[in-house]
Amino acid sequence: MKKTLLLLTALCFIFGAQAQKTYELSSPNGRLKTTITVGDQLTYDITLNGQQVLAPSALSMKLTTGEEWGVKPRLANAKREKTMHRNIPSPFYRSTEIHDMFNAMTLNFKGNWSVEFRVFNDGVAYRFSTTRKGEYQIESEGVNYAFPQDFTATVPYVNAGKDGDWASQFANSFENIYTEGKISELNQQHLAFLPLIVDAGVAKVCISEANLENYPGLYLRSDGKKLVGMNAPYPKRMEQGGHNQLEMLVRESENFIAKMNGPATFPWRIAIVSDDKGIASSTLNYQLAEPSRIADTSWIKPGKVAWDWWNDWNISGVPFRAGINNDTYKYYIDFASKYGIEYVILDEGWAVNLKADLMQVVPEINLQELVDYGKARGVGIVLWAGYYAFARDMENVVKYFADMGVKGFKVDFMNRDDQIMTNFVYKAADLCAKYHMFVDFHGMFKPAGLNRTYPNVLNCEGVNGLEQLKWSPNSHNMVKYDTQIPFLRQVAGPMDYTQGAMINATRRNYHPSNSEPMSQGTRSHQLALYMIFDSPFNMLCDSPTNYMREAESTEFIANVPTVWDETRILDGKVGEYIITARRNGDTWYIGGITDWTPRDLEVDLSFLSGSYKADLFKDGVNSDRKASDYVREQTTFNGGKMNIHLAPGGGFALKLTK
Repeated sequence: MKKTLLLLTALCFIFGAQAQKTYELSSPNGRLKTTITVGDQLTYDITLNGQQVLAPSALSMKLTTGEEWGVKPRLANAKREKTMHRNIPSPFYRSTEIHDMFNAMTLNFKGNWSVEFRVFNDGVAYRFSTTRKGEYQIESEGVNYAFPQDFTATVPYVNAGKDGDWASQFANSFENIYTEGKISELNQQHLAFLPLIVDAGVAKVCISEANLENYPGLYLRSDGKKLVGMNAPYPKRMEQGGHNQLEMLVRESENFIAKMNGPATFPWRIAIVSDDKGIASSTLNYQLAEPSRIADTSWIKPGKVAWDWWNDWNISGVPFRAGINNDTYKYYIDFASKYGIEYVILDEGWAVNLKADLMQVVPEINLQELVDYGKARGVGIVLWAGYYAFARDMENVVKYFADMGVKGFKVDFMNRDDQIMTNFVYKAADLCAKYHMFVDFHGMFKPAGLNRTYPNVLNCEGVNGLEQLKWSPNSHNMVKYDTQIPFLRQVAGPMDYTQGAMINATRRNYHPSNSEPMSQGTRSHQLALYMIFDSPFNMLCDSPTNYMREAESTEFIANVPTVWDETRILDGKVGEYIITARRNGDTWYIGGITDWTPRDLEVDLSFLSGSYKADLFKDGVNSDRKASDYVREQTTFNGGKMNIHLAPGGGFALKLTK
């Protein structure tokens, strides 16, 4: 009997060894490699120069029928593809085009499903797909990031809900500062949204996703040394509510995360693997997105916009009562026209409150008059719209205001990323493109490549932007956050952060103020953000009154482009500092910021040749005590390196004209 058991054990071991197959796929430069294992469980790992940064991690997808792709998978074949080497047009992103190069492999399994892997020089991505016909439901997806050690992670927890009550956490605005800690020490009962970073020692690993069409967004929570994925379930019952009755609140959910019908490809799961500078430079979210569905993008006009809400319509020295009325918006239009600012936005308040009906305009506003007034002065009008007011009658709304001459919408308060909501943003983008309107999605998740598929989506929020300083206590560390998001949130695409404050405060002087809000950090820090942050539709948050009082700063901001021919991350470290250089034509704009630690930065511009006229804004000698203090230097620059001192919370903004 004992011999029989030993023989059976040996046969099982041999059978298992024969059944288990491994496939290796390396990056084009050979430094990054994933080993895919097909055994009882489908897994993959990641090594960088032979050192493991991601331990074998299971991937799976479970259907409500009980089928579970990735568990005891039956491999049909593995197809290794040629190295992809191409350029992708990116008209409103970081450069005119992005180089896309990777090695790929697709594993096809019995049961009509596949997994495709791509390995880039700076990351590894995979996605499920299926040729299945008819209707079916995805019950859950098994996403795991297992690490060889208990590394330190930097994560944004959802800013809503109770610990362990997942349903209450799925309804959130995707705005929060970052929490740092060992993976095992993170709150296992609270979800984090993407992107997030794990410091794997030899490299940083930034986890993100792309192509959230017809599928819910991904969250991660800690489980030992592992991060485990979760998705919002499909809504079963919703009701109108939330902010000013403009949201649809999920009251009951299904027992699955996605309804599908026919063949499908699912979102890319992305692990960007690089140093700090490489993470901030990565464009994998854009590279992995679906190509543009807009054949002619010539009508899409990015630009800057004068914004009313942050400064509380707080203008002075005028003969009329400031507020939500035509006189105030004509003043904003005149200001925008004077400085060459392309747009003025009418934020919340122009439509009758609590009606969720964009056709009901308050009597103090004559929209057609404002559109015509702006058009005569070269300024376009953009309208804020609450989600439900926009979605309930979307085509009529878009057509009506497009016919009026409105240029775009800022749609707000989605505050979910379940399948219904991710479908909405694609439908909204497509419909707006039909009527030649652009979109800024506020109150929503990260873009996840949406800006490539629909280039008329110029901006998305999903960031703890400057609006937070209208109410946040002085314990809120916005300056540190500014030095984190280029390596985290911005990796997923453009951000509606809304910089440009002219009232600037040191750490000890800052306090929240709704009607006269201020930034944390120096004036030069605020100017630098126009170069550091990706934002094709970029707001000037402060009051025209403040801007006209600060003409030097305003003229500089007004002349900074919002789209670029080239972008370079010159230096940086997560949560400490960053230096970014961007080119538009022959002109370079370079911005640098620091956290609350003063720094002497060496700015290496040796890649430039020839002579340039330099226009430099930097921290003044007293900006550590009065944050609005700055120095402007206009000189000639003949290449090489520059040494610039940054005050606590400081920065610099440099324009180089050939």
